[in-house]
Amino acid sequence: MSNVVTSEPVSVWNLAAPLLEGPVWVERDQALWFVDIKSHKIHRFDPASGDKKSWDAPAQVGFVLPIAGGGFAAGLQTGVARFDERDGSFTQIATPEPDKPGNRLNDATVDPQGRLWFGSMDDGESDVSGAIYRLADNGECVASSPLVTITNGPAVSPDGKTLYHVDTLGRIVYACDIDAAGALVNRREFVRIADGQGFPDGPQIDAEGCVWIGLYMGSAVHRYSPAGELLETIAFPVDAITKVAFGGPDLKTVYATTANKHHSAEEKAANPNAGDLFAFTVSVPGAPGHLIREGV
Repeated sequence: MSNVVTSEPVSVWNLAAPLLEGPVWVERDQALWFVDIKSHKIHRFDPASGDKKSWDAPAQVGFVLPIAGGGFAAGLQTGVARFDERDGSFTQIATPEPDKPGNRLNDATVDPQGRLWFGSMDDGESDVSGAIYRLADNGECVASSPLVTITNGPAVSPDGKTLYHVDTLGRIVYACDIDAAGALVNRREFVRIADGQGFPDGPQIDAEGCVWIGLYMGSAVHRYSPAGELLETIAFPVDAITKVAFGGPDLKTVYATTANKHHSAEEKAANPNAGDLFAFTVSVPGAPGHLIREGV
């Protein structure tokens, strides 16, 4: 099988940010949206015009995903909020963990039915207190996984039948079936990242159902078949890749968020592109994104 990557990753927005995360291509405005968790920022990149725009969030923000009819859902430390990019306002939608003030929301996705799936994690990265949730149509946050310290993902297959989520510190990517009621069943180990290859971070899915995993402290992104076979390793000039997203009119430009929060001042000076937004091209497109239609 030939490689699908057709160009090397290059920086397209020099942010040198502590922790970029959650890239998502928003078809309705043909732009890439993503967050800087530690700087409390939401960013928008328009590749056609080169326009770059940023908004301040009221707390750490782990994801931003588009809602049907306009606006976005943002994953804040305090819970899920509706974000209006026109005036920069945030309105709380749901509070999944009112009893866990040390947790924050992290990564998220929208499945083909328009349901928001998201994860929480211990902000100190030590307590086993994070879980995967589904935002139900009644606004309830339904816990859908065992507890881990750092969740990443989830990501959902193009047919909407399989959900992947990550135990980052455990170096395990899990696959689950999504049943008719929206519950996760038949959880099994999909991939285990070997020691020395970094920690699995955000997952993403392409049109062939292959799973792309960013590697934190691994200087690479892995592409796996739906059966869990490693198909390709994409090397990066920086060490912490948090997640990729497929964008552009043909969904064949891959954008990657990165981080530098683990670097010393000297390491940051020696790695000026760590914490940037990167891009490269591929021959296989990504799976189309979806709008949130439940619970908002």
